[in-house]
Amino acid sequence: MKYRQAIYSHSDTLNEPLLIELSQEGRSSEKNEVQLPEELKRKTEPALPELSELTVVRHYTRLSQMNFGVDTGTYPLGSCTMKYNPKINDAIASLPGFAFLHPAQKHSTVQGALEVIWRLQNALIELTGMDAISVQPAAGSQGEFTGMLITKRHFEELGETRTKVLIPDTAHGSNFASAAMAGFEVVSVPTKQGEIDTQRLSELLDERVAAFMVTVPNTLGLFETKILEISSMVHSVGALMYFDGANMNALLGVTKPGELGFDIAHLNLHKTFSTPHGGGGPGAGPVLVKRFLEPYLPVPRLKRRENGELYWEYDYPKSIGRVREGFGNFAVLVRAYAYIRALGLKGLTQVSKDAVLVSNYAAKRLSTRYLLPYPEKKRKHEFVISSKGTGKRALEIAKHILSRGHAPTIYFPQIVDEALMIEFTESETKSEVDSYIEGLLEALERDLSNEPSATSVARLDEVKAAREPILNWREILKNG
Repeated sequence: MKYRQAIYSHSDTLNEPLLIELSQEGRSSEKNEVQLPEELKRKTEPALPELSELTVVRHYTRLSQMNFGVDTGTYPLGSCTMKYNPKINDAIASLPGFAFLHPAQKHSTVQGALEVIWRLQNALIELTGMDAISVQPAAGSQGEFTGMLITKRHFEELGETRTKVLIPDTAHGSNFASAAMAGFEVVSVPTKQGEIDTQRLSELLDERVAAFMVTVPNTLGLFETKILEISSMVHSVGALMYFDGANMNALLGVTKPGELGFDIAHLNLHKTFSTPHGGGGPGAGPVLVKRFLEPYLPVPRLKRRENGELYWEYDYPKSIGRVREGFGNFAVLVRAYAYIRALGLKGLTQVSKDAVLVSNYAAKRLSTRYLLPYPEKKRKHEFVISSKGTGKRALEIAKHILSRGHAPTIYFPQIVDEALMIEFTESETKSEVDSYIEGLLEALERDLSNEPSATSVARLDEVKAAREPILNWREILKNG
């Protein structure tokens, strides 16, 4: 099968065959006979490709060059904060003293690792204004689910039957899923002028509501200016305020969820605190609570004895139990702690200020040609524009952006037609930001019918892909 070297070019479309297609009979390694009981031996040879080591190395190297990531181009993944992970954080997490630990080792041999978790917990408590924490959840979505289980347990302990969770229509989809998985009925709260409709909220609030899940700033990049009023309204019916921390990148060092009336919060360490993110993992979604909810946090809980020794405590009879094996995604926790220590409070505050600055700069420039919803309002860390009225679909514009070596986010939140969502974070240089803006402006002047033109996969037949999906390599070989 013919293929080209996987280096981006504006004139070539790249391809890389499957390993099975590269297979050459007789290239497999020597078979070593292992003495196994007859009942454990395979009856037939495994259908594995026969390849040299060099072929395998080159195959995966070419694939890595064809892939797109934040290390190779601007990836302003709106509402998911896809920012650069400093490589020193990777190096620190890879130190043998961290990388070769196991959660089952004795407390005396893992005191350094436990100290990192202890200090990270204290830093996150301080940054959020909450009282207690668990770093066990392995992702923001799992943190949400954990928060909903805590909510459920809280009302069970009170002997109250609360069946509903309210969620704004601008929320991340995982909010709805997490509440539903915990057994709650999900009720959507509409948006008015880009913020929560407090009139409609007041109509929905009653003694059946367990919690209101709110993202601040919201996914339009707007701060909920009535959040204190909203918190008071929710608490007046005995319900809890839940903070979706996906957009904490706008608030670091500026304000705290605990000061805004929230009772439960989760943070995405793989977003706000610059640890790797994407491709299904890794991640970390610590859950923080106010004091009255502390008994329900997952076990074990990290505690310190009078002699300074750290240990895991399991004796919390009201806990929701364990939500993940081990004690959290430790390597991600180390990276987050390294990021926090490197920047300090002053640096973290600057992170938010820079993210907000670049967001407003880009929104202002793009609003000359694109529709910017609620243009009179200042943006926070991200913003949403619409291609409605330009004659171009967001999908077509996104394909053009890919050709320029950038990645787009489109069609979210769904309350904005033809939405393009943009969050540069504090990581990007002005030249990269300007290049992205120019690409979006350029797209409005171009014929986009052949885009993308400079990616490893050319323009797809989307209708055929939907109707005749090829889901595994055997189908590719069968279809030639």
